[in-house]
Amino acid sequence: MLKRVVVTGMGMINCVGLDKESSFKAIVEGKSGIKRIALFDASNHPVTIAGEVEGFDPEVVLDGKEVKKADRFIQLGLKAAQDALKDANIQEFDADRFGVSSAAGIGGLPNIEKNSVASHTRGPRKVSPFFIPSSLINMLGGFVSIQYGLKGPNLASVTACAAGVHAINEAFKTIAVGGADKMLVVGAESAICDIGIAGFAAMRALSTRNDEPQKASRPFDNERDGFVMGEGAGALILETYEDAVARGAKIYAEIVGFGESGDANHITTPAPEGEGARRAMRAALKMANLESVDYINAHGTSTKYNDLYETMAIKSIFKNPPPISSTKGQTGHCLGAAGAIEAVISIMALNAGVLPPTINQEVKDPECDLDYIPNTARYAEIETVMSNSFGFGGTNGVIIFKKVK
Repeated sequence: MLKRVVVTGMGMINCVGLDKESSFKAIVEGKSGIKRIALFDASNHPVTIAGEVEGFDPEVVLDGKEVKKADRFIQLGLKAAQDALKDANIQEFDADRFGVSSAAGIGGLPNIEKNSVASHTRGPRKVSPFFIPSSLINMLGGFVSIQYGLKGPNLASVTACAAGVHAINEAFKTIAVGGADKMLVVGAESAICDIGIAGFAAMRALSTRNDEPQKASRPFDNERDGFVMGEGAGALILETYEDAVARGAKIYAEIVGFGESGDANHITTPAPEGEGARRAMRAALKMANLESVDYINAHGTSTKYNDLYETMAIKSIFKNPPPISSTKGQTGHCLGAAGAIEAVISIMALNAGVLPPTINQEVKDPECDLDYIPNTARYAEIETVMSNSFGFGGTNGVIIFKKVK
């Protein structure tokens, strides 16, 4: 029999806040963190805006001399993980039974760029000895496990923009079948660099609304023209229900269902009418033994086909679709970290009884005709939330959280 798995700690950092409390407050208030890019000179790029984390000091999680050994995505992930562990207030644990499940879509892209340029212009001897270990995606979990002495399973999900949800699912599976008692899930991403912006812009995936940064990310709006890149991290502490109750932990939510699927359709475009997303959502509902949920935190990237096909998938499953919102208007699209960040947002919404808005909903798209909680948050007593994440390559992840009474 599978063990029950609950969430007992959370952490989050993104362009609207350096912790989960300030981030969630800003998201609920509909504040956008999208601004002109400051991490590098983007003046010659067709896209000059992004959701950057401002005011973050990596020395809050790493000693000064250690900072250069970790790419920025690892630093952000360590901050979210630190906050989640503090929030969970775990005083004692069996290190062998406490693991890590990490996620990123691209990993240390700024470091890859920097060292590639150094090698090409100044020679191979100018490549940093920390280049490889600071760039590897699984090194996020490595840094976390080393810093906190977590010796259980150490896993990494690298599934583009679905990676954060897949990392939660992997941690859930590990605990449910008895492979660990506790898992720290952390998804992080920081790909706002010259080659990162140039690459996504070349695909015409990014919004070019450079003159109105805070209105550029506009999920489900008829005038959306692409996503805005964000950066940040989300972290969750998962453990068995029995362990959480035994130590008197605050239980934020129980994971009651998840679904995963592949489109087998196209490297970047979702399957027509959201067929793959539909299968993942249906699988999550079946596992949770639910016909519907009270709120959906949509993938909602602000791109033409994602928003349209996600809408079509939702309409095909739910007789009366619940309220839906995408918080990427506030945070930008944090790629491999999005699923972890949005899981934290979803759980906070569940506990606060407030549904975050989809901001910048100004012109209705006649094909995206559901209740997206436009522009203003809504108070509601809810018991279940679903969070969707879909990635390039046609990889889909869905998770359902339920309030524990």
